[in-house]
Amino acid sequence: MLLKTFGWSFAITVVGLVVAGVLWGWQGLAIVGILSILEISLSFDNAVINAGILRKMNAFWQKIFLTVGILIAVFGMRLVFPVVIVAITAKLGPIEAVKLAINDKAHYQELVTSAHPAIAAFGGMFLLMIFLDFIFEERDYKWLSWIEKPMAKMGKLDMLSVIIALVVLLVSAMTLATDVAHGGGDKTATVLLAGVAGLITYLVVGGISGYFEGKLEEDDEDDEESEAGAAAPVANGAGSAVGLAGKAAFFMFLYLEVIDASFSFDGVIGAFAITNDIFMMALGLGIGAMYIRSLTVFLVRKGTLDDYVYLEHGAHYAIGALAVILLITIRYEVSEVVTGLIGIVLIGLSFASSVVRNRREGKPGDTSGTKAEVTSGV
Repeated sequence: MLLKTFGWSFAITVVGLVVAGVLWGWQGLAIVGILSILEISLSFDNAVINAGILRKMNAFWQKIFLTVGILIAVFGMRLVFPVVIVAITAKLGPIEAVKLAINDKAHYQELVTSAHPAIAAFGGMFLLMIFLDFIFEERDYKWLSWIEKPMAKMGKLDMLSVIIALVVLLVSAMTLATDVAHGGGDKTATVLLAGVAGLITYLVVGGISGYFEGKLEEDDEDDEESEAGAAAPVANGAGSAVGLAGKAAFFMFLYLEVIDASFSFDGVIGAFAITNDIFMMALGLGIGAMYIRSLTVFLVRKGTLDDYVYLEHGAHYAIGALAVILLITIRYEVSEVVTGLIGIVLIGLSFASSVVRNRREGKPGDTSGTKAEVTSGV
């Protein structure tokens, strides 16, 4: 199971490190290795979030996530995205931007860094909305019940998450976007525009995928009602036992890719502290991204999120922390070590709470018991 799921990741690691050693020597090999570890440490919570969504999809779309999705993640976000940012910021054509990245790495790094406030605002708002929608939703299991119970009650107010996100964006723009560390100058308008774009992206992609998912569930319920009393499975094969397909799965896949993009922002920017070579960066971060994809599939196939019910909670709290950190970095530097450790600690604590719960229930890994008001006691 482990080798089957992580086999491609292991193979790509070996090939990637060999290529790095041949092209750039021992120093390049070390840099690529460090970047891979950086990406994994920063994106572990991404794997948990992705697994929560991917388990709703059928086997075909899970394979798409591992193939087409990884190409988008590696080449799109880790190689093309920084070049596009430079092209837009410096008002250059794509070819000129690529030449700049290859021939004038210092200036290229400066341009990408100067675009950080907009990147941080977009990614921060997108991730913040994921966290807020999670925390305001009534859930069967509650990890930090003293937080989640009152938040679930408040969540009954329509559009509360959007209102809070907009308030956070306004405060961030007014307090953090003036005299920013990245590029200097007042970037209030830039931060506001990018933040609103992140919010709109979340609402559009998440809303469409949610609509099709809900419609598919309604169709399945109609099929089940029409076959009441029969032992036959759902006729169209698209029920929860099989996974989402068609339009629902497609928009869910898009939603996954946008989430991955938002998670990759801090990794791409943080990588410039290690190297400004776009090819080293793409190779190192790409290897790390491959492990995150494999880990996502592993969590789905093992049913880990069902066995350890607080993992998703920990991952969403880590997302909330990352969203806040991204907004803070509009003006202040935050070490990637801090960002990575916060996510790992929160997920570790949620895993430990899940283990304690399972032992208390006397059924390790069994989540089939009564779900009402289950809390960890934290």
